[in-house]
Amino acid sequence: MIAELNGLVDEVERAGVVDVAGYARRVGTTDHHLRRMFSSLAGMPLSVYVRRRRLTLAATDLVAGDDDLLTIAVRHGYGSHEAFNRAFRAVHGASPGDVRRDGGPLRSQPQLRFRLTVEGSTPMDTRIVDRPALRVAGHATRVPLQHEGENTAIAAFVAAIPPEEHQRLKALSYGEPGGLLSVTVEVEQDAAEGSELTYLHGVAVSETTAVEGLDVIEVPAGRWVVFTSSGPHPEALQRTWAATATDWFPSNPWRLRPGPSLVAYVERADDFSTATTELWMPVEPA
Repeated sequence: MIAELNGLVDEVERAGVVDVAGYARRVGTTDHHLRRMFSSLAGMPLSVYVRRRRLTLAATDLVAGDDDLLTIAVRHGYGSHEAFNRAFRAVHGASPGDVRRDGGPLRSQPQLRFRLTVEGSTPMDTRIVDRPALRVAGHATRVPLQHEGENTAIAAFVAAIPPEEHQRLKALSYGEPGGLLSVTVEVEQDAAEGSELTYLHGVAVSETTAVEGLDVIEVPAGRWVVFTSSGPHPEALQRTWAATATDWFPSNPWRLRPGPSLVAYVERADDFSTATTELWMPVEPA
């Protein structure tokens, strides 16, 4: 996967705009998996990286060359001066005209290069599960996407659910994954931070369970990889989530497929300072 991601970066440098689906087919993976791995390892969506690199190179043209602004805009994929100006200001904090006149300010995006490092010194507790169709019921909301740290909107939403409702949900839990679940339904690929996603706090239920007053997510049958972690919460879970991209997927013959991510809380301290969790991620053979 490291070689494939570096090849993708090279495609960005050559073309500026990349046919990710076509590239994924050529290297034997999927658009979905490639974008997810890029985002996890780079710390930003592919679309954000592409935009930052294009506008970094555009800034170089502005400062070093004599071409007019529209020529530079078109060269870097923008059809109008207005669109170029908006995108340029969003990245650099100044207009193209200001940068041409003053030489800055500039916020450059260096070319990424993924490198293989020696990881995996801590064994990962995993299992592969073939799961029939899954029905999850609970309370759902729309929250902003947050790439780092605790999602404060999710924390506030869960804290506002009455204790008796948590007990009601636990009583409805049926089958695997067991117990209370945190379900994140994917936003569109390469969504920027702040984009909305659907979050559901609930449990897996049977097909015959009465779910009046609850939100329901129907998940098709498929295969899942399950990562178990224990320790300080949410730090242990966050470390496990990061290690799926840095350690597990690069060294195992599986790739992510479209679908929600689920976190099952197997055990936890009363104050939630520690927890044992299961992270469920939908996969298919690579």
